[in-house]
Amino acid sequence: MIKVGIVGGTGYTGVELLRLLAVHPDVQLTAITSRKEDGLPVADMFPSLRGRVALAFSAPEKADLSQCDVVFFATPHGVAMAQAPALLAAGVKVVDLAADFRLKDQASFEQWYKIPHTCPELLEQAVYGLAELNREAIQGASLIANPGCYPTTMQLGYYPLLKAGLIDAGALIADCKSGVSGAGRKAEIGTLFSESSDNFKAYSVAGHRHTPETAAQLQRFTEQKVDLVFTPHLVPMIRGMHSTLYARLTKEVSNEELQSLFEAQYKDAPFVDVMPFGSHPETRSTRGSNMLRMALHRPGNGNTVIVLVVQDNLVKGAAGQAVQCMNLMFGLEETTGLTQIALMP
Repeated sequence: MIKVGIVGGTGYTGVELLRLLAVHPDVQLTAITSRKEDGLPVADMFPSLRGRVALAFSAPEKADLSQCDVVFFATPHGVAMAQAPALLAAGVKVVDLAADFRLKDQASFEQWYKIPHTCPELLEQAVYGLAELNREAIQGASLIANPGCYPTTMQLGYYPLLKAGLIDAGALIADCKSGVSGAGRKAEIGTLFSESSDNFKAYSVAGHRHTPETAAQLQRFTEQKVDLVFTPHLVPMIRGMHSTLYARLTKEVSNEELQSLFEAQYKDAPFVDVMPFGSHPETRSTRGSNMLRMALHRPGNGNTVIVLVVQDNLVKGAAGQAVQCMNLMFGLEETTGLTQIALMP
């Protein structure tokens, strides 16, 4: 059994990890930390876990995380970098769901996240945890930088087109929407029910932290200079993410060839569903699951290709993806513990 520790078990990604790992056949939950909730049984905070998780939260200094095989950090930015060096030195694998290791460039990280990076020596060691594009590296990794939710949709949507050299990498436009849970489990005016319900708005239009992450990863797949315009929006739902990706075709290609390109790319990806050409994937078709669905469109058979991508931002966009990486790191089937069917309605 894989002994698992979770640092920061009270947020949305933390409880999502608990939901998935509590029924994982090869996992033993060993420690769940929360300084504020030290001593509180997990099931008292999250009744959905009654009968599944018998542990209590423990303060970080009380939890012997070095006895774990892997530790997940479901914490704010900056926490994992403070604790990862000691854990790695003790032979513990680390999966960070925050952004501490997503950007290889230290200056870029400090510019976007406004905090100093305290262990830049680990940036090169960290493996970006998008299994569909980085599976072999993940299998041999000790430190995983779990991708952001928006970047997951953008990278999987653009990758086949960039790899095939079919689009102008300097004119990528991503129009993306996320449910309110993407903002985390905290009290802020903008995410209060009376503020976000019956409302729709864009945010961070001048620049979002996920832009440099996505652009840097996409740059790996093309010799062209990547220029990405990314606009996120907040929609009045709890879970779900919908990304509408636009790209300009630079070569003659048929719709059938485009469809075949995507189907061939993801034929061995158990959590990517390439739907028939012209389909309209819905966020609820992925709710509660680790599945990402996408569909291609080409208005008027012109030179613009549109990729529609949906996922659950808390599962494939966060906790499910982290478990997917853990499975690969420990030589398990990639789908282990992640075969939940989406909730309908």
